[in-house]
Amino acid sequence: MDNSLKKYKDLVGFLAEVLGENYEIVLHDLSNFENSIIAIENGHISGRKKGDALTDLALKIVNDENNLKEEYLTNYTGKTKNNKNLRSSTFFIRNGKNKVIGMLCINFDVTKLIYARDMLDKLINGDKKINKITEEKFPEKFTNSIEELMHLIIENSIKEMSIPPKRMTADEKKEIVKKLDNQGVFLLKNSVTEVAKELETSEATIYRYLNN
Repeated sequence: MDNSLKKYKDLVGFLAEVLGENYEIVLHDLSNFENSIIAIENGHISGRKKGDALTDLALKIVNDENNLKEEYLTNYTGKTKNNKNLRSSTFFIRNGKNKVIGMLCINFDVTKLIYARDMLDKLINGDKKINKITEEKFPEKFTNSIEELMHLIIENSIKEMSIPPKRMTADEKKEIVKKLDNQGVFLLKNSVTEVAKELETSEATIYRYLNN
């Protein structure tokens, strides 16, 4: 662990005590995608623990240096595996060379607040149809392992194409590989093998798409 991250470990516990049990506080070490979480409080919110992997959003941020020009990101949405709705913010931690080496994340569980708001809307509007909360097109996904995250991203990208891999053209498969590359999937171990398997093609073909 980089020394620049150590001073943030105490901050994780401090923020959790101040903000309360509905706030998950997470510290990520970006030198290890597979076990990036080095400190976490109120992990019951996302079901994660120390030693678990980073999220799809974190992977996408690391993959595109333009995202790292900001000092922090605030108030974006996420959804846990058990369908809790989160409002999240991330602070980028840099070393002496201004390289982003970690992330301090605050995930606020707003599930009960959304339910309460919908109930109030129903009381106010009577039998009118309630407008449900609109999710972002790509809300952050929370998983425990990097393998689980990788498979989830691959599966979602294939579903978006609405065509089974065996019926896809070469151009359609290239488009999926491009999307996966933009999301940072190919930064992960064994990603080429898994993508080739899911797209029912060879690893050599995936490498050729990436080179193009």
